[in-house]
Amino acid sequence: MQNIIDIDDIKINFDESGLWALNIAIAIIMFGVALGISVKDFKRLFKNPKIVFVGVLSQFVLLPAATFLIILILKPHPSFALGMMMIAACPGGNVSNFFSKMAGGNAALSVSLTAFATLICIVMTPLNLQFWGSLYEPTNQILKTVSLNPYDLFKLVSIILGIPLILGMLIRYYHPEMAHKIEKVLKPLSMLVFIALIFIAFSQNLEVFIHHIHHVLFLVIFHNIFANILGFYTAKSFKLNKKDCKTIAMETGIQNGGLGLLLIFGFFEGLGGMALLAAFWGVWDVFSGMALATYWGRKSSLK
Repeated sequence: MQNIIDIDDIKINFDESGLWALNIAIAIIMFGVALGISVKDFKRLFKNPKIVFVGVLSQFVLLPAATFLIILILKPHPSFALGMMMIAACPGGNVSNFFSKMAGGNAALSVSLTAFATLICIVMTPLNLQFWGSLYEPTNQILKTVSLNPYDLFKLVSIILGIPLILGMLIRYYHPEMAHKIEKVLKPLSMLVFIALIFIAFSQNLEVFIHHIHHVLFLVIFHNIFANILGFYTAKSFKLNKKDCKTIAMETGIQNGGLGLLLIFGFFEGLGGMALLAAFWGVWDVFSGMALATYWGRKSSLK
């Protein structure tokens, strides 16, 4: 069995064409989500600023801070720690909208929060990764070796998430009927393509996962469950209703693992420990989100 010290020598089978496919898939998913977003969604959010505050607090402040504390307590391998920080710094995954609806949550709020989170993650993702990563010496050493440029990170996130968001919203604003027709086809199709990409990547790296998944299994499952609980009880502490609590939980617990993986390959040369953790998060994320949404959805239907 390979020693954990050599974990960063692991090479995830994910070439340049795979990276481009993931780039395009994430951009198309964001475009599909944006086709269903209007300026009214943002206005609706800002009419209830408490929800915006709670959503941003839970996702972009409390989750990265709590992740840092978890790392201080558990002291995982440095690249696993930085992988956890990367996941915590990413915005919510777009699949959270689907799961929020399935769970009997506030679907409109979920879409609006995803849009808002995507806008602010252009700044918050690089900022959180740099800030928390530099506070912990083992991860700070990795950041120094890769010479992470926050501007380049900002640029990539803007291209992959920001441009599709703005473009989709513009089409929705000027051509609402066309946007509705495209959205009906594109949203489910792009989600299926994205999930297929994750599972193709998983199957291509089956041997790597079989031999090394035990290194990150506990970290990913614990981190994900913790994020869901954090989101739910943060919302509950601010006296939000049950539907909104479910939505904030989904937005906090379902992070954009695809974006995290993309940034790891783009800026960290696919560093073994980080890539392994983010890749497993991408698979586990879908499974845990589906399980939680099914459980909550059944409870809602029984009432």
